[in-house]
Amino acid sequence: MLANQTAVQNGVDIHQYAPLYYKELTEQILPFWLRYSKDREYGGFFTCLDRTGNVYDTDKFMWLQGREVWCFSTMYNLLESRPEWLEMAKHGASFMEKYGRDKAGNWYFSLTQDGRPLVQPYNIFSDCFATMGFAALDKASPSDQYKQIAIDTFENILRRQHNWKGIYSKAVPGTRPLKNFSLPMILSNLSLELEPLLGKKRVDALLPEVIHEVMDVFYQPDTGLVLENVYADGSFCDSFEGRLLNPGHAIEAMWFIMDLAVRMNDLSLVVKAKDIMLHMLKTGWDEEYGGIFYFLDCKGHPTQQLEWDQKLWWVHVEALVALAKGYQLTGDPACAAWFEKVHQYTWKHFRDPEYGEWFGYLNRRGEVLLSLKGGKWKGCFHIPRSLYQIWNVLKSPTNGKH
Repeated sequence: MLANQTAVQNGVDIHQYAPLYYKELTEQILPFWLRYSKDREYGGFFTCLDRTGNVYDTDKFMWLQGREVWCFSTMYNLLESRPEWLEMAKHGASFMEKYGRDKAGNWYFSLTQDGRPLVQPYNIFSDCFATMGFAALDKASPSDQYKQIAIDTFENILRRQHNWKGIYSKAVPGTRPLKNFSLPMILSNLSLELEPLLGKKRVDALLPEVIHEVMDVFYQPDTGLVLENVYADGSFCDSFEGRLLNPGHAIEAMWFIMDLAVRMNDLSLVVKAKDIMLHMLKTGWDEEYGGIFYFLDCKGHPTQQLEWDQKLWWVHVEALVALAKGYQLTGDPACAAWFEKVHQYTWKHFRDPEYGEWFGYLNRRGEVLLSLKGGKWKGCFHIPRSLYQIWNVLKSPTNGKH
């Protein structure tokens, strides 16, 4: 096929890496979380794990609970029907179902170890990943209760999507009405995840708006960049927020869009998403030290985010997914070349060969900044999902044009 021939001609055959990604997923990543994250006393998962897997904080963050339920359910569904994976997913879901929501059905941001609410449901991403988790678990172990939780939460997300912070927003209404890229990006993936529950007709109705938001509203054709915040009408806001770029977000969103394009058999959308992904990757790449910057200003000004030059785990593994899919679907040799470049950086700097799992936070030079394996923001999600996605794409050497 075109993609495979091109790779070999350029001295890069990225399909060779398929066994490496599978082995890392099944022998290192998933066993680490199985071994260390289960709270056998109160239920749910510990996510604040140090380098060796010891728990250093017992607070439970609902979005990470939902992500881990999704992870073990999905690995059970798609990789192998291992009973311990299904049991792990049910263990987390039971805790979430019992303690995770307020009376209105909104998911708290965090709880104490024993399930008492700590932080109000200000963050709709707790709801997004609860939906994903219960939908995946229902596929693994069908249950009317799991279905209902997933559907009810999804409907709640749609009701809140245009003002999802609600009473928890710090912004004064009307002065600078910005909307953020994160939710449209998540919905582009969440819609497909929920299709078995929602049905094809409902998803077909949702997709045009989701794709429009990502590809027409936040994407700026004059610069080729995807902005994190725009005015409510989609126009550019020349402010710290309006100039903000998060290359990792944009790159991750583009593989979501590629998946939607495949579902819709829309090759032009595949190519557009691939081209945007490559442009955002080139924009975000640190030519001096390697790796992808966390934040940038689209006009080159200083960012508000002091962590702008850090190198984060999820940015790099999601870029690898997007590059593998872009290559599989279009045969563009630039995707293979960039995959090799990002692969070498990522495996060299993030992987911990001594204690398993991967580091999450590096400084600009690629040195480990925090030795944790999990915390408030890093859990059992991006790395296992990405390793699975990459293996699933690369395992067949006959991948080529869409």
